[in-house]
Formats: sequence, C-alpha cells, structure tokens
Amino acid sequence: MTEETLPTTRRRLGANGPEVSAVGFGCWAIGGPHTRDGEPIGWGEVDDEESVAAIHAALDEGVTFFDTADVYGCGHSERVLARALRGHRDGVVVATKFGFTYDEERRESPGTDGSPEYVRTACEASLRRLETDTIDLLQFHLGGHDLAAAEDVLAALEDLVAEGKIRSFGWSTDDPTRAALFARSPHCAAIQQSFNVLSGNTETLAVCEANGLASIVRGPLGMGLLSGKMDRSTKFGSDDVRHGWDFDGAEAKKLAAVDQVRDILAANGRTLAQGALCWLLARSPAFVPIPGVRTVAQARENFAALRHGPLSATEMAQVDEALAVLPA
Repeated sequence: MTEETLPTTRRRLGANGPEVSAVGFGCWAIGGPHTRDGEPIGWGEVDDEESVAAIHAALDEGVTFFDTADVYGCGHSERVLARALRGHRDGVVVATKFGFTYDEERRESPGTDGSPEYVRTACEASLRRLETDTIDLLQFHLGGHDLAAAEDVLAALEDLVAEGKIRSFGWSTDDPTRAALFARSPHCAAIQQSFNVLSGNTETLAVCEANGLASIVRGPLGMGLLSGKMDRSTKFGSDDVRHGWDFDGAEAKKLAAVDQVRDILAANGRTLAQGALCWLLARSPAFVPIPGVRTVAQARENFAALRHGPLSATEMAQVDEALAVLPA
C-alpha cells in the first residue's frame, strides 16, 4: 500500500516501515523537570499517574506512535512510557533519541556526546528503561552535529540495525543537508523537524518526501501557542522551558499570527489545536505530528484530530491568505 492510499488516520514510518497513527504522542513533557546549565529544559512538574492515564487515553483514541528521548527527564520519560505500555508494546511503535548526556539522579543534562561508542551506550540504556528488546526508531538528537563526524554515527546505527537492537533510525534536525546524509541509508525511516502553521523548513520536508521518509513533526502546536490557551497575560513557572517567553516581544507577533488563522482552524467543530494538527495532515503525507501531552484532557483533545482528518484544500488556501497579510 502506498502512502497516497493509506487511510487519513495512518502514515507510514519510512518507505518500507510500519504504519502508525497519523498523529503521535510526544513524550517530552512527561519527563518532568530537568535542567542544562541551570536553565530548565523540561515543562515543569508532572504527575506520573496522570501521564500513564494520558498514554492509555491516547491508545483508546487509536494512537500507535510514541516519541520520547533519553534526556527527557533524564531517563524519566522513557521509564514512564514503558510502564504505561506494559501489555500494549506489540501494538505500538516506540521512538527515542540519543546525543545529550544526562545525570538521572540530579536531573541534569551537562552536555552532548556524538561518538560511535556513545551511540551504543545510549541505545543499551534506552532498551533497559523502555523494557524492550528492540527500539523501533532510534533518532540522533544533535541537530547541528558536524557532518563529517555524523558519518561515524551513521555507521554505528547501521551496526545496531544489523544486531537487531533497533529496527530503523533517523535524525532530529532541521537542516536539509544533514537530513540527506541519513536519507541515503535504506534503514533511515524518518527525519524529525520543527514545523507548524506558523513556521517550518520546507527544504527539509522535501528531503523526506523525495526519499519516502516520515517527517516527524516536533512543535506542531508551537509549544502551546496553537493550543488556544495562551494570551499576552500568560506566565510560565521557573521550571518551564518557556519561562523566558516575552509576550510583549517575539511571541507577540506569533500570537497575532494565531489570531489570523484561529477561525479557520477552529471551524467545522475543531478546536484550535485540532485544526493546527489537521493543517499538518493536509500539508504533507509525510508528516507525523507529535504534540506534547501530559494530561488525559490533552490526549483526548489532540488525538480527536484523527477523527476530523486533514483540512480541505479550501481551508488550506484560506490559511495561506490569512498569513500572507501579516507584516514581515
């Protein structure tokens, strides 16, 4: 079955990979607080019981793709995901990432490591935390890693495929040249990139489309800007990665853009968040957006987008027209 003939609720993870739900579960937030150089790189405090319930709610909505990383909560996100998926592992596809170093006890991420040796070390640690024999998709997390050095990372990942420790691999990068380097391997299934109604790199998307790769979309809701729950009075806790946002500055323009498309995205019974996800489903058959979720309510809202399906061609044109009038 080709990508074009898949139901709108399904996408393929790579040219010859498994089918997954067209919208996946982003597991960054369920990792809880963690820091780098004293700054928060998580989304604040989280209730593990609620996280598990949210994952179960996602399963009930037909979600079969879960994306995490070893550094999210410094191992905690992987552990929570594994707990929630006990008894469900055979029916889902799990992706994780490596490249950032971390201290599980202190919940700190001091640096990076893209050495071939660390690829294996990180994979083994994730296998243990995820309570699985094989990782479906292992992604390189260092988006700007040196291209020449990335050849060694690629070789190490090929070895892990050969050994059966991973089924496929990818790179979380917004750079099309880096994406193309991994795309040349038949075992590369996906490139993870930032994309949403407000911004995105079409050149990196083009690499995915040309090579039959999934484009896993991080930030599909603009880190909450497209949730419909923010305005200029919004404040974030000191342990939230967004705590430095300035709604009188850079984020003010983004809020204005959201206002321009709000009525279009929220038409036909959709919430704003659902409309933003449905826009991505219409934008490219390669896209698999992974909105971050940490509550049952978020899971139910976000994954109901699967029932709405992609925006129509008319609605997509309306969004383009609405954004075209905004000042640069």
